[in-house]
Amino acid sequence: MEKVNVAVLGATGAVGRTMIRILQERRFPMRSLKLLASPHSAGKVIDLGAKTGIVEEFSPAALKDVDLVFGAVDNDLVEEYAPLIQRSGALFVDNSSAFRLEEDVPLVIPEINARDIRWHHGIVANPNCATILAMMALSPILKLTRVKRMIVSTYQAVSGAGMKGMDELERQIRDPSAAPEVFPFPIAFNVIPQIGDFDENGISAEEWKMQNEGRRILHDEALQVSCTCVRVPVYRCHSESIYVETETEVSLDAIRQAAEECPGLVLNEAPYPTPKECTDSDAVVIGRLRRDEACPHGLHLWCCCDQLRKGAATNAVQIGEWAWQNGLLKKGV
Repeated sequence: MEKVNVAVLGATGAVGRTMIRILQERRFPMRSLKLLASPHSAGKVIDLGAKTGIVEEFSPAALKDVDLVFGAVDNDLVEEYAPLIQRSGALFVDNSSAFRLEEDVPLVIPEINARDIRWHHGIVANPNCATILAMMALSPILKLTRVKRMIVSTYQAVSGAGMKGMDELERQIRDPSAAPEVFPFPIAFNVIPQIGDFDENGISAEEWKMQNEGRRILHDEALQVSCTCVRVPVYRCHSESIYVETETEVSLDAIRQAAEECPGLVLNEAPYPTPKECTDSDAVVIGRLRRDEACPHGLHLWCCCDQLRKGAATNAVQIGEWAWQNGLLKKGV
């Protein structure tokens, strides 16, 4: 198969830099790699290992001959740039939330619903990092039965807010009196039960994403999802406590056996995973698997993953790999 001309849009941010690293680690079949960003980041130098790359300003001309664009920029830029990428004929794998709930845009975790990539119209959306972690953690259960309801509490690292989030935690550790700029309250030595703005019902933007994205990925509009999303003073790796109610009763041993057959998933019951051990890994690690004593169809588990990798960059690169392997790169508008 022919190699691919690739561009990373948002190459200077935490997710963009991680995308570049993962493309190299996974030996993605690149003929060329363009580093693109908004005008204020143009001209910056990115370390590519054996060489360096110069960041170019995004423009239609910069898309010439590009087959695949990985996006790691905010919604406002995505909404401006996406039509230009579509018209170029390149496939746009977008990490923002701009298109995740659009009916004609696949929302994909390759281990779960890769076949949805087949019906793309030039854009495939990468789910929210917390959604990816939850869906991957539930994958062995989903092999055995339908999940009717899930209640999730998240413990989300500051790098979910980008490099500026990590810088703020570092600054406040050194000086606890430093005023918050990125988060609504000081994050060092603290937890903040808010990620994104609240709506009129008191649901945060992050919670709203989780409640809606899982239904699309599983093609199950009846799935009931409730969640509380919390920012914690951890540099990297999100964690989640998940309670699910299943349609039929399943044994813990059956779930453990199914977990062994789920790509990208690791079961750690000796004694459980933590964010520190999962940093810089692509695996979603689950543990503390147990029954709910009050509900025969209720199950609890704990899970962790590096949200910059599988929660964002690695998932996007996997989408690109699957599209390339199945001849689906050139399907723009």
